[in-house]
Amino acid sequence: MPLFQPAAPRAPTPVLADAAASAISSDLVTQGWSQRSSFLPRALTVTLADECRQHAAAGRMHLAGVGQRAASAPGPGVRGDRIAWLEHGQSAACDRYLEIMETLRLALNRDLYLGLETYESHFACYAAGAGYQKHVDRFRHDDRRTVSVVIYLNHHWRAGQGGALRLYPADTPVIDVAPVGSRMVLFLSADLPHEVMPATRQRLSLAGWFRRR
Repeated sequence: MPLFQPAAPRAPTPVLADAAASAISSDLVTQGWSQRSSFLPRALTVTLADECRQHAAAGRMHLAGVGQRAASAPGPGVRGDRIAWLEHGQSAACDRYLEIMETLRLALNRDLYLGLETYESHFACYAAGAGYQKHVDRFRHDDRRTVSVVIYLNHHWRAGQGGALRLYPADTPVIDVAPVGSRMVLFLSADLPHEVMPATRQRLSLAGWFRRR
């Protein structure tokens, strides 16, 4: 799994508004998760969606697994997505996305002192009918994953097509987030159980994790 180290000492280009970053930090403190529509520019979302489809068409996406041995332990019946890990330099669109996430990493550290050091991310492609059963993102014996991020690449998603990210907050009712293009959902990896509901059409996203040492 490629891990992305920030390129010191050059400061990153300001690609995320301070007000948006502060609102995300505030949400994490008050409720443990945050949702932002239009988090990525539409043009970037469309380009990333095209790249994800190209990976799938070329056979470069593999069936995802479950747990720390995910690369070698597929989870039939548990999760049904195919994934392709991102690497720096693979495309201008991916580099732009990683630049945005680096800005967010710095903002979360500034506001919440989380000690986030790296970011890892992959494309995820769910075929119609595929989902991912209820789980949390932090591994049992590895607490490095601290903040989880999902960004959707599905424009023209319609009500009734399913595919929601279902969140299970501790003290509030279940929350369903529709996988609308450019929308971002972010939450504490160890604290928020969640589930990917099946959809009636292909569902594309970027999944990522901010990690501490």
